Amino acid sequence: MGDATIATVTSWIVIQVGETGTEIEVVLDADGGCGVGAVRLYGLVTVYGVIAQLPDPEIVRARSKAMAMLDATLSPEWQWRYYSYDAQWGHSEELASMRDGSGNDYAVVFGEAGVYAQACDHESPINAYRVSPPEPWPGLFDALPDAFRHLEREPAFLDHNGVQRATVCLWRERTDSVWRCGDIEIPDKNEDDADGAEWLFELLLEGTAEAYVEFADEYYEMAPALEAVQHVYNLKPLTQEVVSALNPVVKLEELAEDIAQIGYPV
Repeated sequence: MGDATIATVTSWIVIQVGETGTEIEVVLDADGGCGVGAVRLYGLVTVYGVIAQLPDPEIVRARSKAMAMLDATLSPEWQWRYYSYDAQWGHSEELASMRDGSGNDYAVVFGEAGVYAQACDHESPINAYRVSPPEPWPGLFDALPDAFRHLEREPAFLDHNGVQRATVCLWRERTDSVWRCGDIEIPDKNEDDADGAEWLFELLLEGTAEAYVEFADEYYEMAPALEAVQHVYNLKPLTQEVVSALNPVVKLEELAEDIAQIGYPV
């Protein structure tokens, strides 16, 4: 009997808890090895599902820088970008942000105390304007550690009325081993992603070059080369060849200011 050739086999394992599920892609290679290829969320996923899926802070930081660098390359005009990163945002603080131009956004602050994040789905049933006068959903900020209290009222995160722009709040202190959030109750358990947490952080959670290529096609109507996107996700220094594979009309030297602001490796 001749040697058998075993092809790479990919399958999905589904883990479900109540109405929330996680699909894990398991890849079996020809040598009998096993690895995780991707993780997908489905079903009712609120902030509780998101904090269970977020990776360690340094991975979140790396993905955020990659997404911002890719957006800077695809969209030279800052006001049209979806993802941004400012490595010099505040004293010993860096800011990763998202804004979709339709009133939805997130902010992730990396500092000496740890990581603080808030996000806003302006159509969420728990948004501040569900009542008059507007106020945050009960429990959203109640358990926030003192180390992050200054960010709760950070002017950059308030709207024009001085109201917190948040339907999601989560954090991880430097001494924590897990992400945390307040003790909140989502009002409509039949409404998927009622607080907006899943879709707002979706690309950050997926964390793959393939997911970014799909995003770029939908949002920018552009098709950056997968290999070039992976190069950026690996935080490798940019070359003109890589930049051209992302956006043929952009020159590497034109990205110098963005590279510095993002703190992207050179």
